[in-house]
Amino acid sequence: MRFLDIKTDFAFKKVFGSADSKDILISFLNAIIDFENNRKIQDLTIVDPYNIPMLKGMKDTFVDVKAQLDDGSWVIIEMQMLNHEGFEKRVLYNAAKNYSIQLTKGDAYYLLNPVIALTITDFILFDTSSELINNFKLIEKKQFIEYSDDIELIFIELPKFIKTETELKTIQDKWLYFIKNAGDLDYIPNNIEQELEKAFDIANEANLSVEELELQHKKKDWIYIQKSSIELATKTGLKQGIEEGINKASTAIALNLLEKGIDIVTIAEVTSLPESEIKQLLQKASEQ
Repeated sequence: MRFLDIKTDFAFKKVFGSADSKDILISFLNAIIDFENNRKIQDLTIVDPYNIPMLKGMKDTFVDVKAQLDDGSWVIIEMQMLNHEGFEKRVLYNAAKNYSIQLTKGDAYYLLNPVIALTITDFILFDTSSELINNFKLIEKKQFIEYSDDIELIFIELPKFIKTETELKTIQDKWLYFIKNAGDLDYIPNNIEQELEKAFDIANEANLSVEELELQHKKKDWIYIQKSSIELATKTGLKQGIEEGINKASTAIALNLLEKGIDIVTIAEVTSLPESEIKQLLQKASEQ
């Protein structure tokens, strides 16, 4: 038995955004979001449900699952595998955009419904926080008075979730374990809720069409290439930075020794700089 990697855009959209995923999404959101007065979602409408043609055209590492809750609130769920410059601003922009587009010209502002942007990342976003889930609202900076709960940003950082299967206690634990680890499992864990069993069934590769499997493999390959490119760029940049730092330090030492009248051969041995480069340094120093 093999399951999709839920962290990919295709799999995440299929599990949580399919036409028949309402009960799955309700269970997941009730497990993750701490609604006021212990309210639980009873119903929701999934907007822009999963379909293969839409996913085929996607050239990105994130996907939105959008739903309107039974109280009129909107929830935008995003799975993001790779960090990039401006990521936090894009999340805020997306939430604000979905808040503002509810009104058409002439509509009253009281018609606006709250928007919750739930973002799941496969990387550490807040390295100064040990919290698995970080929740942001508009509040007064000194007295922490809440201005409005109309826009709420919730971030879940999967690398901070380290529980093993035997340590899963709550429904929240089980959902996060599913999202993070389903792609590495070859069995359905014991003692899971009905909605989680259904999610595993949807993610089971045996239940996918040939077209869906091909799309999933292409998405995984594309993300792997992106990750590898970032890692290579990081390593190359780090190596170049170290080399430049060493070269600058050697040059500074060489100039200091030249001022003290040390001969070029000795300086070359101490700094590992070529004698020709040291001669150029000496010439520039004499011209100044």
